[in-house]
Amino acid sequence: MNEERNGRREHGPILLSESQIAERVRLLGAEIATDYAGRLPLFVGVLKGAFVFMADLVRAIDLDVEVDFMALSSYGRSTETSGVVRILMDLDEPVQDRHVVLVEDIVDTGLTLSYLEEHLATAGAASVEVCALLVREGRQHDASHIKYVGFELPPAFVVGYGLDAGEYGRNLPYVAEHIQ
Repeated sequence: MNEERNGRREHGPILLSESQIAERVRLLGAEIATDYAGRLPLFVGVLKGAFVFMADLVRAIDLDVEVDFMALSSYGRSTETSGVVRILMDLDEPVQDRHVVLVEDIVDTGLTLSYLEEHLATAGAASVEVCALLVREGRQHDASHIKYVGFELPPAFVVGYGLDAGEYGRNLPYVAEHIQ
């Protein structure tokens, strides 16, 4: 269990600093703005983990954008996926004929990502591209394609910048290894 010090639980080493994340998000925003010039993309954030990343990302895009959110579960409160994806909250906005940018906090096995891509395609999206803050090295599902990648990380469990371990760590401004 994590030790608590000064009212905060301890975590492992910081893997990505606040400034590294901010610079990469700025670059991703510029790339997306170029790719979607002349279109009104719909950004779909996957709750809860992607909310911090998505807020910073859409502010870094010099275009009009629309946002919506979905909540899914494949982990619950565990650090290992259950292998079953459940929609807990679906979109408010229709995606029919829309250019969707799916915003993920982290892609591990690609199970959730594949499920979401199929769900949005079935709902009639004109296109679906993926923007993931983090991609775990060597763990992605073969069918996954991620156009915009923030960082690749080794397969450690991480917290911070929206990512959590049992709700701990979401508010950290950096990404750190989680101590179990």
